[in-house]
Amino acid sequence: MEEITFTKMHGIGNDYIYIDCMHHQPSHIEELARAMSHRHTGVGGDGIVLICPSEVADFRMRIFNADGSEAKMCGNASRCIGKYVADRGMTDKNEITLETLSGIKTLYLNRDADDGTVKTVTVDMGEASMECRDIPVDSPESRFVECNLSPVTDAPATAVSMGNPHLVLFTDDLSTATVHSVGPELEHHPLFPDRVNVEFARVDAPDHITVRVWERGSGETQACGTGACAVTVAAQVTGRAVPPVTVELPGGCLTIDLRDDGHVMMTGPAEEVFTGIYRFRV
Repeated sequence: MEEITFTKMHGIGNDYIYIDCMHHQPSHIEELARAMSHRHTGVGGDGIVLICPSEVADFRMRIFNADGSEAKMCGNASRCIGKYVADRGMTDKNEITLETLSGIKTLYLNRDADDGTVKTVTVDMGEASMECRDIPVDSPESRFVECNLSPVTDAPATAVSMGNPHLVLFTDDLSTATVHSVGPELEHHPLFPDRVNVEFARVDAPDHITVRVWERGSGETQACGTGACAVTVAAQVTGRAVPPVTVELPGGCLTIDLRDDGHVMMTGPAEEVFTGIYRFRV
């Protein structure tokens, strides 16, 4: 039996289980992710996040979905890592670098003026890509913008890579029935060889979009940082929004802006829920 110290955290409801792996990494990671993430028999979460040493950045993130699959990037998890390492004295910087499978991300830590704890984090998410080969999308076209995916859905669909694949559907139908039927069907659609995260986006104003997200490997989640970024990029490209944009998700709001150099900047809160010890039967 392996005893694993963990911290449950969330970024506007996108909850993960964080494990300090700076000196030791647990075994059987995929199985551990499935066990710990289970909402009834485990700690409960959208997955687990390993905080690891890095040879090219201040820290390295590995993230595993609730089904045990490894993800490349998660904006909400990145923000929580910023709070985790700062509040525990693992860094005294206000600007740190984080190695991910989608490249090195820069985190700007916004500390409380009184106690120095991190309240919000701004993440430089890098540049989005609309190229089918980057997402990837199995399409002869170079881009997948405002495409028809009938009969699965009549909503115009736009694919975006934020280091992980996203499909943004612009629609007024944010019902649970639609998200839970269309979401998994598109996640496993043959057009997307690596599967895809699906965002259902309703444009309320040029600077406000309401979104529900079906995440590959996790199902519907309360929030998705890379998804909020993908929605903002898709909305700008299709003339629906002008950044900065407030993206409202079930768990709360994120502010997404686009710099002149094309980098997507995401700002939002990070919260610690509880800590504990998980006994994992290997």
